[in-house]
Amino acid sequence: MGMTRLLKSGSETEDQVIAILVQEQFQSIISDQILLSCGETTLLLGGVTDSPSLSLVITDDEEITDMNQRYRGINKTTDVLAFGADFTDPDLESRYLGDVVISFPQAEKQALKRGHTVEEELQLLVVHGVLHLLGYDHDTQTGKEAMWAIQSRVLTELGLSIKVEGI
Repeated sequence: MGMTRLLKSGSETEDQVIAILVQEQFQSIISDQILLSCGETTLLLGGVTDSPSLSLVITDDEEITDMNQRYRGINKTTDVLAFGADFTDPDLESRYLGDVVISFPQAEKQALKRGHTVEEELQLLVVHGVLHLLGYDHDTQTGKEAMWAIQSRVLTELGLSIKVEGI
């Protein structure tokens, strides 16, 4: 299962790096620039004042199911996983927030169900995952309201009009 690693510098600063890793079978379908823009916009509107780095991984159901089982003890597929790290990466010399892993097949299914494009669903999942890396969660009603508010704000900034009830 080959992946391409693309290191992208953020537009605001040369220190910010968003690594985009896409499984080979999805590379021709996905715009790295759109994923990069989602990550940058989420960090900006999420109130991040330094220049952290993170990874965005687009994979298949098999790999995300394996990760879900290994790290969360849940033996089923999911759309997005966020693995927070928050340490200083000595190679990048910046704070590393963690990894966001997205299942492309789940994004396709959800896009069809929700009535928008796969590209829009991927953007939603990137925003959602990066917000988790920033400490947002939806395990309580208050947390969900706060997360959905910032998520909506980021999606609007990206020019998307996706309404999300639950992810």
